[in-house]
Amino acid sequence: MEQIKLTQYSHGAGCGCKIAPHVLEEILKTDLISPSNDKLIVGNSTKDDAAVYDIGNDQGLISTTDFFMPIVDDAEDFGKIASANAISDVYAMGGKPLMAVAILGWPINKLSTELAKKVIDGARKICAEANIPLAGGHSIDSPEPIFGLAVTGIIDLKNLKQNNTAKEGDLIYVTKKIGVGILTTAEKKGLLREDHVGIAAKQMMNLNKSGEKFGKLDYVTAMTDVTGFGLLGHLIEMAEGANLTVELDYAKVPMINDLAFYISQMCVPDNSFRNWSGYDPKVSGITGDSLLTLCDPQTNGGLLVTIKPEFKTDFEAVLKGEGMNEFAQPIGVMNKKSEKVVVII
Repeated sequence: MEQIKLTQYSHGAGCGCKIAPHVLEEILKTDLISPSNDKLIVGNSTKDDAAVYDIGNDQGLISTTDFFMPIVDDAEDFGKIASANAISDVYAMGGKPLMAVAILGWPINKLSTELAKKVIDGARKICAEANIPLAGGHSIDSPEPIFGLAVTGIIDLKNLKQNNTAKEGDLIYVTKKIGVGILTTAEKKGLLREDHVGIAAKQMMNLNKSGEKFGKLDYVTAMTDVTGFGLLGHLIEMAEGANLTVELDYAKVPMINDLAFYISQMCVPDNSFRNWSGYDPKVSGITGDSLLTLCDPQTNGGLLVTIKPEFKTDFEAVLKGEGMNEFAQPIGVMNKKSEKVVVII
């Protein structure tokens, strides 16, 4: 079969397709009043990763969906990445995924059905890794390839983690390196170095299964995953939701090696600048390089976790037990609310 580069058939890539936060806020504004429902524990008012509905017996049903255009050229890898990204929303709530259904948009006149089949096969493999069935889905003929999942999960409500519940003094951790958007942009431009081939794809296909374990830790106070708004955007969401200010130690943020080379070649996703346009008034201490890395849209990025500071040693032991030794140090702290939402030191 002729080598097809899926990224050439889409104007965006992965979670870099996401609408910028300040634009999304405008879209979601409404004067309509939703019916009251005391069973809906988490809705869209808190900008969280998934909706949660109380189904009784102290359990909650988790519902989420995520889809995007290709961020890699390989069809099966595209299916894997999109699926891992969607399932991770359940893990980010501290929950356990139960099943998924697929969302497929495919330009039938441009790309073969064989390639679409490979996308679905990639999804099946990731669902199997998460021990859930790919139970159905829906497809349309679309101008660009699109794929993702709608995922249902379950959680004991005592273990539910949200993105707006951090407390003053909490330490902040992240469980994957930053820079995926920069690497995938370099690959699309043909500038990716040989020693970086496959690094981004491997990270993006890695399920955030540890989130289910973190959900059971009482000292974990808040959790979300890092996706298209970049690390900075998700820190802002967490801080604003809790009415706090993040003090971020930029030197401790885990980065994929040698991002400076790609930044010098302007291998930067357009969405990084769209992200920053909404963050500018809320941040102090930003520099040219830190702007481009902290606003870099991640696809299936790491879990962003806050913990009670007295449990630092305990949590770092858990991270090491999960094979996350390089992430077993805090990148910042939640402080009392000040003029800025994020202060970079």
